[in-house]
Amino acid sequence: MPTISMSTNAAAEADRNAEVVPAVEPRAPWRVREIRVVEHGVLNVRFVDDTEGTLDMRALLNGDKVIGTVFEPLRDASRFAQAAIHLGTVEWPGDIDLAPDAMYDEIRAHGVWVVG
Repeated sequence: MPTISMSTNAAAEADRNAEVVPAVEPRAPWRVREIRVVEHGVLNVRFVDDTEGTLDMRALLNGDKVIGTVFEPLRDASRFAQAAIHLGTVEWPGDIDLAPDAMYDEIRAHGVWVVG
């Protein structure tokens, strides 16, 4: 009887699943579609419904309230620049993310969400 390697099966299974499951496209209007780092602590954000505005985290990142929080690593400009979108949410390495619905509400109402 032939021996089948588990790693071979696991890799084949992963490949098969990737082909079957289509990429998830967020459709809720408050999901983030695009971001651009403007400067350390500031992102331009565009949502699924084309609402655009600015996320300004400078007050938080430059203040003492950030010490000991999940956001403290973002004080490093190179870490902040690693902002990415995952399933319509702005995220950074280290399980750091922001609530897209709260960001959307503030940007829609004021054009900017100042976090601090």
